[in-house]
Amino acid sequence: MDRNICLDGIMGVVVGDALGCPVQFMDREEIRNRAIGPVAGMEGHGTYDMPAGTWTDDSSLTLALLDSIRELREIDLEDIMTRFVDWYENGEYTPFGEAFDIGNTCSFAIENFEKKHDVFTCGRTTEHSNGNGSLMRILPACIYAYTSNMSDEDAIKVIHAVSGLTHNHLRSKMACGLYYFCMKGILDSKGALKNRLQKGLDMGFAFYEKDIMDRVELAYYGRLRDLSEFHEVPESKIKSSGYVLDSLEAALWTLIKTDNFKDCLLMAVNLGDDTDTIAAIAGGLAGIYYGYDCIPEEWLSVIQRREWVESQCRMSDFS
Repeated sequence: MDRNICLDGIMGVVVGDALGCPVQFMDREEIRNRAIGPVAGMEGHGTYDMPAGTWTDDSSLTLALLDSIRELREIDLEDIMTRFVDWYENGEYTPFGEAFDIGNTCSFAIENFEKKHDVFTCGRTTEHSNGNGSLMRILPACIYAYTSNMSDEDAIKVIHAVSGLTHNHLRSKMACGLYYFCMKGILDSKGALKNRLQKGLDMGFAFYEKDIMDRVELAYYGRLRDLSEFHEVPESKIKSSGYVLDSLEAALWTLIKTDNFKDCLLMAVNLGDDTDTIAAIAGGLAGIYYGYDCIPEEWLSVIQRREWVESQCRMSDFS
């Protein structure tokens, strides 16, 4: 493979995260009614009063996972959690040496791991723990599974295990699995993005339908079965909350409603609510489809610690 899909995808995550950070938790009407109007580019301050280009926990945990895979050349769940602890306690993998914007489910899992050191029980399994905190950081595991030529069964086993470190309910794991198949559809297919995503989702639905227990959870993702129909869903019916189902739907909706990286991420952010994570999830797939060179340089130029982040991506080319 000529491209570095780590650079394409991870920088898509980081840029989306930073683009959405200043307006996180604002609803779409609040964003539209701002004196300066909807988000049109990188902004500073806002929700966390941080300079432009600041990225949050979405990118930090993505980079921690990437670093573990890069160094060990395998998925080591204990090593991954140890790096999450280093982020949480010591501000590693952050723009300014301090962790912020930490989700409750992630913080619970990290603290649970610190107490018990059990990677299989640290993540919550309850239905109300289906936030988007594992989906937002899953891309490095997806890329590793794909470039290692794993079977779908082995890839999903790995991706579920990495999700389960913090989000151990099947609904969250399945969102990560469908995201993997979307990425696989982009990389293995040709043609328009919507068609590639549809092929990926077709593979994902076929995979999960083999298990009767999976079918129950798969029903929650039913709107994604036919992207031509989903494309016609009005914005008013797209939720952009931190619930993993809403987040995956919103990200995919912005991907199929636009035809370039910039418009995709601006649409994702301007949906409001969990702006940074929706844009990060969309940005990962948009980056892999459009490529690093299609990310606006005026956005890249203000990304905090850009050189370090990009060096992590370039060193982590698993292809």
